[in-house]
Amino acid sequence: MAFKRKHNFPVFDADNHLYETKEAFTRHLPEKYKRVIDYVDVRGRTKIVVKGQISNYIPNPTFDVVARPGAHEEFYKNGNPEGKSMRELTGEPMRCIPAFREPEPRLALMDELGVDRTLMFPTLASLLEERLRDDPEAIHAIVHALNQWMHETWSFNYKDRIFTTPVISLPIVEKAIEELEWVLERGAKAILIRPAPVPGFRGSRSFAFEEFDPFWKRAVESGVCVTMHASDSGYARYQADWTGVNEMLPFKDDAFRWATATKRPIEDSMASAVCHGLLTRHPKLNIAVIENGGSWVPHLLQNLAETYKKLPQAFDADPVATFRRQIYVSPFFEDHMTELVEAMGGTDNILFGSDYPHPEGLAEPASYTEHLPKSFSAEDVRKVMGGNLGKLMGIDQMV
Repeated sequence: MAFKRKHNFPVFDADNHLYETKEAFTRHLPEKYKRVIDYVDVRGRTKIVVKGQISNYIPNPTFDVVARPGAHEEFYKNGNPEGKSMRELTGEPMRCIPAFREPEPRLALMDELGVDRTLMFPTLASLLEERLRDDPEAIHAIVHALNQWMHETWSFNYKDRIFTTPVISLPIVEKAIEELEWVLERGAKAILIRPAPVPGFRGSRSFAFEEFDPFWKRAVESGVCVTMHASDSGYARYQADWTGVNEMLPFKDDAFRWATATKRPIEDSMASAVCHGLLTRHPKLNIAVIENGGSWVPHLLQNLAETYKKLPQAFDADPVATFRRQIYVSPFFEDHMTELVEAMGGTDNILFGSDYPHPEGLAEPASYTEHLPKSFSAEDVRKVMGGNLGKLMGIDQMV
């Protein structure tokens, strides 16, 4: 199949997804954890069970039938004046196709879509850590089993075009480093870390605390690209004080969640990375923030600037400058891009991500350029659409 280029520059998508199969978590699980993850039938629908608890986080965790790519594109672009439910907005689903499950068919689809390279994130994996927060050892075991499945099915670097992101969980630092070494030995160019407090035997704490420095030091030494992709960061537990609902249900028409918690996890995570000194202790650590949008950035940087003015002694360096230097942001196509670029001080740390093939993303990833400000130069467009990510990952972006 001939490559159908839509642009005269390389396109490197920071946010593509695969759909896991039912055995993704279970195929390589040690016997001790065989019953931690299971699937059950509930009134004719398959549901995933984590430690005996049925989860509704993903309505169809088998992904045999999925929403069409970009099904919600119009909703995010223009809103919902008719007040349709998320189910109505999704429309008719489709059978999952091989390109959503396997790398070679995905390459053919990428050629059709005009995408040269992509980071490839799992989908169902985002529910794991929160539902196992009381069992750190189980988290590490199941994450490793998932990574084994991803490497076996997709590899971590497929023909220098698909870079699948293994998950690294941090509760037990030594195990996190062990997992990092395992994925690096198998060619991982990028890793996925949840933007959330790290669960542990004595409660949770920030990933930016010094106890995790041995892991971050090794990550920096390795040159691997560190990503933090939107996940279930556990904020339903905080909202439960208001709503009584203890599980994040992203496809429910929940106005309170939309108004209060969609930006808080990533804003708090990045505030911690800056305020708890992670970035200044590791000045060569860069973090790519994926599928969290960019509208939270101006607010956070304003708060950091005001805090620095009042408490300069609490920082090792200007926190705004630190953020702008070491954090890379992938805005949603519907974000106010001009405001984000102004807050970031330019386009050098802005990454294009389409969220393909999820319904929230773009049906045609390369159409992201249509949403970029008209004021962008040709060089700005090239950088955002792949040049910045290629530079971050040390990948030659020549066509």
